[in-house]
Amino acid sequence: MVKARLACCLRAFLLSSEQLEVPAVTDSGASRIFVFDAYGTLFDVHSAAARYAGEIGPVWERLSEIWRTKQLEYTWIYAATGRRATFWELTERGLDYAIAATGVVVEDGLRARLLDANRELSAYPEVLTVLRALKDRGDRLAILSNGDPDLLERIIDSAGLDGLFEHVLSVAAADTFKPHAAVYRLAVDAFDMPPDRMTFCSSNRWDVAGASAFGFSAVWINRLGRPDEYPDMPPVRVLTSLEGLSMPMS
Repeated sequence: MVKARLACCLRAFLLSSEQLEVPAVTDSGASRIFVFDAYGTLFDVHSAAARYAGEIGPVWERLSEIWRTKQLEYTWIYAATGRRATFWELTERGLDYAIAATGVVVEDGLRARLLDANRELSAYPEVLTVLRALKDRGDRLAILSNGDPDLLERIIDSAGLDGLFEHVLSVAAADTFKPHAAVYRLAVDAFDMPPDRMTFCSSNRWDVAGASAFGFSAVWINRLGRPDEYPDMPPVRVLTSLEGLSMPMS
């Protein structure tokens, strides 16, 4: 019931955010622009808990799923209600809830180590190769993420992706969270390009819905093979990984 209500609220918020006016800009570039979500798209959000699976015990996967779910739910509620918090604060709250929900006994600084590991999540195997290939052929790359600026800087550096992105855009500049239209507008302003001339890539279907509603050519990186749930806000393409981004869209 709670998840159903949250889904309804998210859908209503997506539709209301869509109404924000997108400013007219001049198309002056010939290269393709790719704007990537970070968490779950470039970086494995479950790699932090996996690193300490032995200490967490057999419920480590459940803990990680709850942690991620609550992290996202909190951002949606804060965006919809206009409340303010940093992404890191909500990440900490999500972990605390996951620990309580799973009954994991936290000893010897495990909570602190999990949080520190969350600052250095592993990139998915194909990410570095694909991003380098796109950049080498002249495409322009950016990140647009819920992550705080310092978190994004650290995670990019730890994954060896520094120097690949023309812009690293944090929702902190919009003072809200995805899927608010003000967040997606950050990419429009950064590149001085209309959204339909940019390819937005995310593994989060709700994020793809928000980007599509805003006007991006949105690609769903459906890593887990999940069914679609926003047919009225569709992606232009569905991939199972970043591989295939270099191929022309049909």
